[in-house]
Amino acid sequence: MSLPVVIVGGLHADARRAAVARLLADVPGSVVLHHDLATAAAGTVVRTVRDATGVRSAGEAPLVNDCACCALREDLVPELGRLADAGGTPLAIVELWDSVEPKAMAEVVTAGGFTVTGVITAVDPALVLPYLGNGDDLAEGGLAAAATDQRTVADTFARQLEYAPVLAVADSPEADDEDRELLAQLHPTARRVPIGHGDPAGASPQASPLAEAALAGFDVEAAAAAQHPACALLPAEADAHGVTTFVWRRHRPFHPERLYAALEDLTCAAARSRGRFWLADKPDTLLHWDAAGGALCVESAGPWLASLPDAAWEMVPPVRRAAAALDWHPEHGDRCQHLVFTSPGLDRDGLAHLLESCLLTDAEYAAGRDAWKRLPPAFDTLLEV
Repeated sequence: MSLPVVIVGGLHADARRAAVARLLADVPGSVVLHHDLATAAAGTVVRTVRDATGVRSAGEAPLVNDCACCALREDLVPELGRLADAGGTPLAIVELWDSVEPKAMAEVVTAGGFTVTGVITAVDPALVLPYLGNGDDLAEGGLAAAATDQRTVADTFARQLEYAPVLAVADSPEADDEDRELLAQLHPTARRVPIGHGDPAGASPQASPLAEAALAGFDVEAAAAAQHPACALLPAEADAHGVTTFVWRRHRPFHPERLYAALEDLTCAAARSRGRFWLADKPDTLLHWDAAGGALCVESAGPWLASLPDAAWEMVPPVRRAAAALDWHPEHGDRCQHLVFTSPGLDRDGLAHLLESCLLTDAEYAAGRDAWKRLPPAFDTLLEV
């Protein structure tokens, strides 16, 4: 359908509202769709449709399977369809509720036949570190999207931040150089567009970088691939304004027991860490490392390409094959340790020493794969094997 759709999300509600107000001012005739999930406890989600002059319509959608986010998915596409059928709307702005993640909504909108022209996460740089350090469950702050929602503030914020190619950055007087540097290192490829908290009246549509970003185009498949641990575009080495990004890469596998014993120290060493790794006792399994707020999620992301028969490679997306080819090891193929740690005050040397101590020793490595597979399966409980 011809109706362009931009998705604006983020846990920083004031910054998100400022970004939406800017788009309404900069794209005359644009319309905002918002589903408020705060009423989920009462069994409904409240929908509002508004433009620059005020609310056009409001309504309620019942929960689907006791899930507010599911209700949003069911209700959003029909509402976009009504806007498209009515005509005359140059841009539909989908303002996500606080904890709703843009990836799922971009995929829902695309599957519904609409074109997502942009995904924007609004950020207050002064709040980046506090939110990344917040290990509270969303439910504790009334931000859960379903009764079964077990996400934390930190991991939800990290995904919102890292998925969007555009960050609408609030002009926060509390933010300092360290805050802005942390934001830049966490998502170095993002386009950062400054926005103010105040009235956007008087903005020039012709010179609006946020409007340009909203209409620049967005590839849902490429965005999903960029988040997959096998081919994620992880941050590069950096060190400025007290913030460090440390990239650690090795081709030797981890000893499962030693790594497991070090998990707490590794998880707490940085505000944010992520990447992929392999264990000696599970040489065919690509494992995903995802840590924020002092909590770590480790899960299987499927097989390493090197463990697949040649015939299966044709079923693997080209971006995955290309990523593997860039760092192919003559013995281990695409198996590798690629972990990235970003934080103010990072103890880079201590972190490197701890990681190195978790690898197989020379003697253990020389014993070969049959011996590796007999090592104690320390991660089986964590991986629910």
